[in-house]
Amino acid sequence: MGTLAASRLALAEDLPGTSIADQVATIARKNLAPMASAIDAGTIYPDELLRRLGDVGAWGSHQPSDGAADLRCAIQSIASLGEVCGATAFMAWCQNTLVWYASNSDNEKLAEKFGDKFATGSILGGTGLSNPMKSFFGIERLKLKGRKVEGGYIVKGALPWVSNLGPDHYFGSIFEREDEEGGTVMFLADCSDPAITLQPCKPFLAMDGTGTFGVQFRDVFVPDELILAEVAAPFVKKIRAGFILLQAGMAFGLIRDCIAIMDEVGAPLGHVNRYLPQQPTQFRELYAEFENEAMALARDPFNEDDTYWRKVVALRLRLGDASVAAAHAAMLHCGARGYLKSHRAQRRLREAYFVAIVTPATKQLRKMLAEA
Repeated sequence: MGTLAASRLALAEDLPGTSIADQVATIARKNLAPMASAIDAGTIYPDELLRRLGDVGAWGSHQPSDGAADLRCAIQSIASLGEVCGATAFMAWCQNTLVWYASNSDNEKLAEKFGDKFATGSILGGTGLSNPMKSFFGIERLKLKGRKVEGGYIVKGALPWVSNLGPDHYFGSIFEREDEEGGTVMFLADCSDPAITLQPCKPFLAMDGTGTFGVQFRDVFVPDELILAEVAAPFVKKIRAGFILLQAGMAFGLIRDCIAIMDEVGAPLGHVNRYLPQQPTQFRELYAEFENEAMALARDPFNEDDTYWRKVVALRLRLGDASVAAAHAAMLHCGARGYLKSHRAQRRLREAYFVAIVTPATKQLRKMLAEA
């Protein structure tokens, strides 16, 4: 962990009664809540809020130290944001994952240049591993190609969707080498590079304010100082559990708010809602089970045991299913009032489907378990 990130983390944890997750929750309630509908609609990309979250340590708590890492605080912080806004929880996952890449790289120049800047939010960015993660499990081919040149690589190709981006942002991705060496390389892409074009996407069902773009690489020079791993596969194996476990925060926040929605309509509609098959009590029990399991797994993200990996994948699959189920139940509990555009229940339902389809999606997770 860099000195600046460490000092900010220490500052946040030393404030009496204000853990990082507590401070994130306060920012979510006071500053994020009024923006949630606009972020969902795509009229706001909350870059300043993301930087403020970096100031309280939201992006630095999971950086490895002495060969170990603990993801619990990061997951809890993402959940606090997700309880208010699923789109912002997703961007928080993107930023945390970018930090996860840089802090696990053996490239000392990269770590020195970007470690603190990513962890404190002074530089924002995304993950760019949707296509590579699918390619590693035989679902897609790698869309980026590269060849070695003096001092780095020349990369070309296009990625259809990368989130939490802007003209001064960075993201991690992987290209396939077309030269005689072959193999795959993981790297950081600099969105300010004139050879990189950010192309606006068609409107999504939800979460349009997430800074999501198609990214075109036109013979981009990627210098050696931006190489996360010269051989991508072992690096991906090292970071994959963290990549997936951090997504639990998105599901936790959403499920918590869906339970709250059901509780809110309990007084006026409880007399008829009691006939619905899914009740908030059931989701509280399910949530507690998931949280206990996730917190246990989050203590040891570098565990190389196959059983541990299967538990991570299985938990992520169940969280996606539970998110959709909880949001569906919240809509049914609300009835017609939840069908209004002004009610957050319909937004939660749309966000829940994103939890189920974001990489690794439900179908990929099932494939991974079948082949593990």
